[in-house]
Amino acid sequence: MTIHEASERYQIPIELLREYESWGLCGAVKKVMGDWQYDDQDLERLSMIMTLHDIGFTSEEVETYMRLLLCKESTERERLTMLDKKRVMTLDEIHFREKQLDRMDYLRHQIWKSQEKITSKDLEGGS
Repeated sequence: MTIHEASERYQIPIELLREYESWGLCGAVKKVMGDWQYDDQDLERLSMIMTLHDIGFTSEEVETYMRLLLCKESTERERLTMLDKKRVMTLDEIHFREKQLDRMDYLRHQIWKSQEKITSKDLEGGS
C-alpha cells in the first residue's frame, strides 16, 4: 500500500509517514515506481509510533525508542527508562495543572462571595 493509501486507510498523518521513512526503519518497505509500499509489520510499527507521539514523546524520542525496539539486543531496560522518565514528567504536569485549577477555583469562589454580598445588600436596601 502506498503512503497515501496508508494515510487514508489508517488515519496516519503524511508527515508521520515521511518521518518514519526518513528514519530508515521500514524493514520490508520497498519503493515501487517511486512510491513506498507498506506491509503489516510497518503498520504495526506506525501504530507504536503514533502511540508514542500521543503520550508526548518528541520525534527524536520516538526515533530512539523505535531503534531500541527494533534492535536485536535486549533493550527493555532502556525503553522502560524512557517510559518512566516520560511518566514522571507527565505526573509533574498533572500536579502543576491541579494547582492551577485550585487557584482558579479560589478566585472564582472569591468572585461568587463578592457577588452574593452585593446581591444581599441590594435586597436589604430595597426592602
